[in-house]
Amino acid sequence: MTKYICTTCGTQTRDLDAAPEQCPICADDRQYVAYEGQAWTTHEALGADHTVKFATDGDVLAFGLEPQFAIDQRSALLKTDAGNIMWECQSLVTDDAVARLEAEGGVDLIVISHPHFYSSLGEWSDALGGVPVLLHDADRDWVQRPHSAIEFWSGDTRRLSDDVTLIRCGGHFPGSTALHWATGPRPGGALFAGDALQVGLDRRVVSFMYSYPNAIPMRTSDVVAMRARLAAYAYEDLYGYTWTRNIIGDATARVAASFDRYLDAVNG
Repeated sequence: MTKYICTTCGTQTRDLDAAPEQCPICADDRQYVAYEGQAWTTHEALGADHTVKFATDGDVLAFGLEPQFAIDQRSALLKTDAGNIMWECQSLVTDDAVARLEAEGGVDLIVISHPHFYSSLGEWSDALGGVPVLLHDADRDWVQRPHSAIEFWSGDTRRLSDDVTLIRCGGHFPGSTALHWATGPRPGGALFAGDALQVGLDRRVVSFMYSYPNAIPMRTSDVVAMRARLAAYAYEDLYGYTWTRNIIGDATARVAASFDRYLDAVNG
């Protein structure tokens, strides 16, 4: 029995006798099956030619795979009043990575924004001592490897502490989640947006897509609903899904302008 990892999205399966013909996450319109066809690896094989690198991204300690693998999201260790939160997940766990996190005070909770970044959530929870993994209930059917550490939350917000709130943005996935940290990592706070809000290459704007690889715009109604859910939260910085894709400074105003720009464009 083997837990296979899709090489396109990086998501690990449950124990199987043989690799599936297709990854359900990549067969969906929001992802894609590689032009060369479906391919799989394993945790052991991935560890033979990849490592977990740590570096500062903006003002947080972040980590991801080197060389780049699958979607190339980066995770972050957020030291908050709700405990040490591992934001987003990776396909590979290594002893060195776990030791580094333990040296930083450990991890109390894993929070993942949406199914494209579920990756090897069970491996990480096990390696970190069985810590809980928070996922939005609206996306529960996309979990490829059920695990006892998973805790589903529902509704539009989940307050973890005085400073930390999870916000259901929707749009990209029904349960697409952002994390609002009111007082950190810099004064003015930050929004960790996953793929719900996609930071542009100029690091001044965001945009909104149902499918990024297949260029399918997000429904206007979903963008309007997201704007309403985020309206109560201010943040100086916005952290996107991967390395350096961040808006550092004046992020609330830039996101507001981006909502206007998008809605004007799609509505003609």
